[in-house]
Amino acid sequence: MIHEPAVLIEGVLFRARYLGSTQLVSEGQPTKTTRMMQAEEAVSRIKAPDGESQPSTEVDLFISTEKIMVLNTDLKEIMMDHALRTISYIADIGDLVVLMARRRVLPTDDTGNNIQKTPKMICHVFESDEAQFIAQSIGQAFQVAYLEFLKANGIEDHSFVKEMDYQEVLNSQEIFGDELQMFAKKELQKEVVVPKMKSEILGVVVVESGWGSMVPTVVIANLSPTGAAAKCGQLNIGDQIIAINGVSLVGLPLSTCQNYIKNTKYNTAVKLTVVPCPPVVEVKIRRPDTKYQLGFSVQNGVICSLLRGGIAERGGVRVGHRIIDINSQSVVAVPHEKIVNLLATSVGEIRMKTMPTSIFRLLTGQETPQYI
Repeated sequence: MIHEPAVLIEGVLFRARYLGSTQLVSEGQPTKTTRMMQAEEAVSRIKAPDGESQPSTEVDLFISTEKIMVLNTDLKEIMMDHALRTISYIADIGDLVVLMARRRVLPTDDTGNNIQKTPKMICHVFESDEAQFIAQSIGQAFQVAYLEFLKANGIEDHSFVKEMDYQEVLNSQEIFGDELQMFAKKELQKEVVVPKMKSEILGVVVVESGWGSMVPTVVIANLSPTGAAAKCGQLNIGDQIIAINGVSLVGLPLSTCQNYIKNTKYNTAVKLTVVPCPPVVEVKIRRPDTKYQLGFSVQNGVICSLLRGGIAERGGVRVGHRIIDINSQSVVAVPHEKIVNLLATSVGEIRMKTMPTSIFRLLTGQETPQYI
């Protein structure tokens, strides 16, 4: 994966699992071999032994030429914010990424004098199917930051990747999809009152609409055939719930939305405000040439990362969605390499159909629905 300089200046986003952090002693100018040994030491401290449960937190890893920022996916909070210049080493070990940052804390004694302490390195460990891509992206961010520094000082270095006029391509990409129109027009929303027995669950499975959605909320992924929601006859898989009993769910973490639904268990009626939507999302991207990056990455048919504000996001691509077909060609049973090649070589108008991966897995019997 090679990012255009303009892409890294803007920033790229990867989904990962944060496993933990630890401190290591860091003296002098360690060699790459020493750094790798330190990274392996950090992993040995944090990674749970095989067979044991591994504590982790779902995070979004934002990488740009200025900083590396880690955001808690569920709580939408910033967990870490490191200036790029403080990063000393990045290692990918299998499906793990180790991010090593310098700590510049100079404690003082009671008299205000600095106390000389052994320098420490903070090591963050992440797990991701895209570990190698993440490490490569951070490395590229350093290259582009250096190129920008040279340009700012009137020095040209043509040994780096030549910057493409990505902005022109971006301007030609329309914002595709009817989300804003659907959510803005009251007449396209509907209120559904679901009658139910006291202590009866609603009987739905809900999932995130996907990072990149213009109006982030939850989507009905499955309905229990004997549940109250299905029996009311007014709800369908794909419908987006924007409020429950008058409380807006837009922008809330999935777990919070699920709790609101669970808390209706003892109600005899539940009022849902929904926007009827098909479970399949239409995507349309315009790329004039393969030299312009699409702005998203795929792993086994699932969209894993997305460039903020890029042509893919504008065209309707959503993180966490499963690609169903590309230019009317089904890719449901197509190997990962062929999907990547198909996307890499496509130019002109690229049309795709996607759906949240959880819906896809439920519809294809790969997951058992857990109704709430």
